[in-house]
Amino acid sequence: MEFIKVNIDTATPADPEASILIIYTGGTVGMVFDNEQQHLVPFNFSQILEKVPELNQFNYLLTVVSLEPAIDSSNVSPADWLLLARLIEEQYYDYDGFVVLHGTDTMAYSASALSYLLENLQKPVIFTGAQVPIGLIRTDARENLITALQIAATQVNGKSMVPEVCVYFHNLLLRGNRAKKVESSHFDAFKSENYPPLAEAGIDIDFRPDGILPHPDQTFRAHHQLDEHVAILKLFPGITPQVVSSILQAPGLKGVVLETYGSGNAPTAPWFLEQLEEALARDIYILNVSQCDEGRVDQGRYETSKYLLNMGVIGGDDITTEAAITKLMFVLGLRLPVQQTKEMLASNLRGEITI
Repeated sequence: MEFIKVNIDTATPADPEASILIIYTGGTVGMVFDNEQQHLVPFNFSQILEKVPELNQFNYLLTVVSLEPAIDSSNVSPADWLLLARLIEEQYYDYDGFVVLHGTDTMAYSASALSYLLENLQKPVIFTGAQVPIGLIRTDARENLITALQIAATQVNGKSMVPEVCVYFHNLLLRGNRAKKVESSHFDAFKSENYPPLAEAGIDIDFRPDGILPHPDQTFRAHHQLDEHVAILKLFPGITPQVVSSILQAPGLKGVVLETYGSGNAPTAPWFLEQLEEALARDIYILNVSQCDEGRVDQGRYETSKYLLNMGVIGGDDITTEAAITKLMFVLGLRLPVQQTKEMLASNLRGEITI
């Protein structure tokens, strides 16, 4: 696996407004229809000006780095997130912002992971993609790409307007670790139910500064480790001891995202609580996340969650499942002492929860 670098000649003057690195990982946004083969094939980004001539109007220096071979987002792995983090780290001081073109299916996972891996970020890393390939007439790829580039280039008083990892899709700029894919056939594919958009694009791009993370005082750094020994256990009425055991007893397991009902409620059946207690006794971290799209875990509010609180299950507040599972990978990858690990899992690291 390698990156292929292409410089885009947009006839930019000698004094550009911004320099942006576009990172193409794969996905619908970079596909075109091949008339000879009669199916979609990966797009050659050296010809991007033919598909998006509007780029010629930008006063930006644009560079494209393409991952070869391109990855279908269903095949994205933690190794790919680490690769992206390392690439951004290596190019960090050469560009004013980054736009990551990514398949939509796992974009929220990737944006969440990158938000943790890129600490003290002072520049925009904007994930975007498309529901319709760039080579088709009704594509949403052009608008998403153009606006993502504008957001990545926007500065105020010499500082990036949005110094965080985001998802831009269909007029909305969302915090990356707050986004969820909610549509597979409409253009408004992503929403952020528990946190307002950071910007909305209409005739102008209307930023909402109060919701954007402040510029950090510390130096930027990238992390290079994730722990994949994690799992998601989604509760449902009728779940059996065998199903729960198959996850909690998985070899090498270190952390579990427990998707509970409502505000963090779970069954109080003795067998269920005993399995959780046994897992916790083996130092498996359990992070309680609500199944509700607009849910917030409040352990102890009802008797059905008081047991979880008392035994040491960690409340995930209003975190998404995507942000929770990648947070587990990140924090466990730090290999900190038990108490410090618990504190980090319960803390707001990158704006992923509202405490």
